Amino acid sequence: MSTDTVNQKVPTGTWTVDPIHSSVAFSVTHNNVATFRSKFDSYEATLTGGEAPQLVGTVDVQSIDIDEPQLKGHLMSPEFFDIERHPKLKFTSTRLDVADDGTVRLAGELEIKGNVREVEATGRFGEIGGDLGGNPRVALSVATAVDRRDFGMEFNADLPSGGTVLEWEVAIDVDLELVAQEA
Repeated sequence: MSTDTVNQKVPTGTWTVDPIHSSVAFSVTHNNVATFRSKFDSYEATLTGGEAPQLVGTVDVQSIDIDEPQLKGHLMSPEFFDIERHPKLKFTSTRLDVADDGTVRLAGELEIKGNVREVEATGRFGEIGGDLGGNPRVALSVATAVDRRDFGMEFNADLPSGGTVLEWEVAIDVDLELVAQEA
């Protein structure tokens, strides 16, 4: 069956993120070998279900989970996120297809540092049912990778032994648990 015909798996209604049971994370290869990982602590997401499901979300860049002040300051600078002019990351889906087995293909516009690019992600969707308080929940877990140069993040430095400090490709992993909102 075509995934274009099974969107009824995203129940009708509006679903908002439960930030305690969700995460927005990224990783990048550092010094040619190690993987640097971090996440954002403050974000919002809304999933609208039904025949044309849509996911919309924002991330507060300042909430990046990095305790080292010099590194965090560099990431907030114009060489990376440019928080003074672009304090939020934004995503709006243009397509969200759920197959019978729960696999997801998600496409949409990602905005980082004022640059908007079409991205595609894959993952899974599930209807959890009621939580311990009886509130209906769904979950969406997707992953993608982007070239940070597409978003104006071109900082890099050559290593003495060859190669560069950072890879251009950044992996993005989003795991959302969403709660139904009353009409």
